[in-house]
Amino acid sequence: MEKVRIDKWLWAVRIFKTRSLAAEECGKGHVSIGDTRVKASREVKVGDVVKVRVPPIEREYVVKQVTDKRMSAQLAVDFVEEITPQEKLDILRGTFMQFESRDRGSGRPTKRDRRLIDKLKEL
Repeated sequence: MEKVRIDKWLWAVRIFKTRSLAAEECGKGHVSIGDTRVKASREVKVGDVVKVRVPPIEREYVVKQVTDKRMSAQLAVDFVEEITPQEKLDILRGTFMQFESRDRGSGRPTKRDRRLIDKLKEL
């Protein structure tokens, strides 16, 4: 197998939980090969650099092998290599940790707090 649809490959190597979610993200323009946004039907081949936008950053992967069969996470590392710079990953980690933690005993967030949290998560 030399080429496979990008939505199948993203699902097979466990970047997305479902193939329909992978296709949806392609349709929204959140997936690109090189610098070109692609549709779900675009074929991917070995050596392609796939970029997936996960707000607030864009994750980058290199296609090491192609497959259309879903596999375990242990086997998936043979098919994909993440090349996202560490600085971007630190931004992503900091964003989630900043808003997800609450002091114990502080109770539920108020409506105003909830709206603020939702607004910050959209960034």
